[in-house]
Amino acid sequence: MIGVGAKVKGFKPGDEVYARPDKDRIGTFAERIAIAEADLALKPASVSLEEAASLPLVALTAWQALVERGNLRPGQRVLIHAGAGGVGTIAIQLAKHLGATVATTVSAGNVAFVRELGADIVIDYRSEDFEQLLDGYDLVLDSLGGKNLEKSLRVLRPGGKAIGIAGPPDSAFAREIGANPLLRLVTTALSSGIRRQARRLGVTYEFLFMRASGDQLRRIAALVDGGALRPIVGRVFDFDQTTQAVQSLTVRPLEGGGIRGKAVISRA
Repeated sequence: MIGVGAKVKGFKPGDEVYARPDKDRIGTFAERIAIAEADLALKPASVSLEEAASLPLVALTAWQALVERGNLRPGQRVLIHAGAGGVGTIAIQLAKHLGATVATTVSAGNVAFVRELGADIVIDYRSEDFEQLLDGYDLVLDSLGGKNLEKSLRVLRPGGKAIGIAGPPDSAFAREIGANPLLRLVTTALSSGIRRQARRLGVTYEFLFMRASGDQLRRIAALVDGGALRPIVGRVFDFDQTTQAVQSLTVRPLEGGGIRGKAVISRA
């Protein structure tokens, strides 16, 4: 941190911090950005700056899905899709810390890797159908959407919940962002099909759009320093390679041969 505002009380110049900018602020790829104090936290002391940078987006998503929305408790069962990806690698570890039984979907080359993270049941999505192997789950974290989300509803127990981070957005999301009545109507329509399917099955569907939270990042930092979570950095790009990094990760998604965990852009 190179400077603080006049009203900032919790941080000082020179502090090593990490954050996810608020939805109304852009600049993640910028060399410098101003962040609201409420969205900021001291980075975990036990990890490098690059490792800390890999955490806010995926760890806040996992926290808000499993803890805040999912209320995941010891003994419950959760299915986490794309377990070797950025969100998946953190969500598996967090779910195990919370005492849940964790199933995940990955490609064959990542089976041993996600087992090391704590996954109890690992399904090779290329050769196995998770819908045929799982049943009675309390919670699903879906990062793929489409048919995968529809199938995920069918592995839930009555009263279970599917949380989607790939869409479709629902009316609650529209209210959260203060959308106008027309946009609320459109958003509600987008998710009407999946919500109807959920109701018929006696389960629920919620869309999650992660929000910035310094308080949650402080809790996550404590878990990292306590050994419950470890960042997974698949590759570090130099700042001058930002365009190349985005292009490579866009055309080679994780399960098609990309990286494990998160890619990080570093300004050495």
